[in-house]
Amino acid sequence: MRSHNDTPQGFYMADVSTAGQIHVPIHEDGFIKEISVALNGALATADAVLTAKINGTAITGGVLTITQVGSTYGDIVTVEPTGANEVSIGDFFELETDGASGNTISVHGYFVIGR
Repeated sequence: MRSHNDTPQGFYMADVSTAGQIHVPIHEDGFIKEISVALNGALATADAVLTAKINGTAITGGVLTITQVGSTYGDIVTVEPTGANEVSIGDFFELETDGASGNTISVHGYFVIGR
């Protein structure tokens, strides 16, 4: 649950179907409480698995799986991390895709930093 002390930070990943990652600088101290993505098209071949990390270390409970079967524009996946989610100014948030799905599909998303 979010409070008035929470800060959302948006991000964009151009292609969940090609293995790679994005990096977003952290601008305040706190904990990543929520991560959410919205799919911008239909996946082919396999699920897209996105792993959230802080400074290269996986966030516990930070894996987002976008299911290929029946996927379409606007599908939303949200997780609430359970550990290894503390951040400090100067850290970076990373979202890594396994690249297993087909089609060049982007996602928009956000993570929430709570204090």
